[in-house]
Amino acid sequence: MEAHNFFLTLSILLLAARFLSELAVRIGVPAVIGELAAGIIIGPSVFGLISPDATMKLLAEIGIILLLFEVGMDTDVFRLAKAGSKPIIVAVAGVVFPFGLGYLVSHQMFGMSVLTSMFIGGTLTATSIGITVRVLTDLQRRHSDEAQIVIGAAVLDDIVGVILLAFLYQFAISGEMSLVSTAKVGAYIVLFMVLSPFAAKFMAYIIDHFDQRSSSPGLLLTMALSLIMLFSYLAHAIGAPEIMGGFAAGIAISQHFRVSIAKRLHIPFSAHFNRIFAPSPELSHKLEKQMRPLIHTFTPLFFLMVGVSLNLKQVDWSSSFVWALSGSLLIVAVAGKLVGGFLIKEPRLQQMVIGLSMIPRGEVGLIFAQLGFANGILDGQIYAALLIVIALTTVVPPFIIKWLYQRDNAAISHSQVDQ
Repeated sequence: MEAHNFFLTLSILLLAARFLSELAVRIGVPAVIGELAAGIIIGPSVFGLISPDATMKLLAEIGIILLLFEVGMDTDVFRLAKAGSKPIIVAVAGVVFPFGLGYLVSHQMFGMSVLTSMFIGGTLTATSIGITVRVLTDLQRRHSDEAQIVIGAAVLDDIVGVILLAFLYQFAISGEMSLVSTAKVGAYIVLFMVLSPFAAKFMAYIIDHFDQRSSSPGLLLTMALSLIMLFSYLAHAIGAPEIMGGFAAGIAISQHFRVSIAKRLHIPFSAHFNRIFAPSPELSHKLEKQMRPLIHTFTPLFFLMVGVSLNLKQVDWSSSFVWALSGSLLIVAVAGKLVGGFLIKEPRLQQMVIGLSMIPRGEVGLIFAQLGFANGILDGQIYAALLIVIALTTVVPPFIIKWLYQRDNAAISHSQVDQ
């Protein structure tokens, strides 16, 4: 893309995202829905003003990395740990049920091949952590107990999704299932997620040290961005999603993150060890303040590009096969994620919200579907049916989540009035 065209495109994207998100909030809809709608309207689905290209996708990727960095900064890992097995149960159920049911529906009801059915099942396992977090943020529920379970489950879901995608892609290319190579990818990702926050915490201490002695402005923001991009690169290098790098860096810089392992295990010099891994409390506050304008600028581009990537003109709206397949898969896609919320012991509202929050497929589902379509595993009609499922599961759940919270708030207010 030529430079002057890029500037015009970026201007259209930023203005469309801001205008539609503002409109959405004014009519009582989560802002993310406005940004998704903006992408659908200016993208190939309606007016075709913008088509997804490498540059725009890169900007969108930066947006989601920065969003996950912010999520990491707000995440109290010890509070997350207190959720115990709940995120694991939700994540495992959110992978096993959609994959198994998606495979059975495709293979048994529609007579598709094993590989095609597995790719469809894999697409249905996806959860867009970005959309999930943004919806809870728009509703001012990101720090709730259910949000902590959802964040933990969505991160695990992302990791499992990448491993599954690597497994299916290898099977599609070579025709063989190599459990050894897939296990290696999984081990690398888990190792990265365990070790990277500690490494990033030490680097945050170095950043804090230089920031307190810096004579020029902007050093903190520059070094923090470098840390985020470095860890995103490292995440990609070992086979994990880039957003996991941003998430790990956010956890490390967060004021919530404290290394108490050494003390609990009675390791010598534990006080000194903790001091090194605990930069000044002001660091996270200063960085959060400086990062906010960047996050608010780039994050909407990600959600807008999800809408741009949904080319609904590719759907044959007159095909009975497309409607039958998309309807069947939609039931599986919704039920397969909802069940995870009801497998854990929580109040009914929280169970519903957790299940609904895991439903949006967004960009993760699109990656699965586009990879299968590009490699000839999914034909045009199957791809079209998946586009319908991805679009509906991405757009509809935020409305239901908001309605549930409003109904609960109204019930509480009504009971207080009666008292």
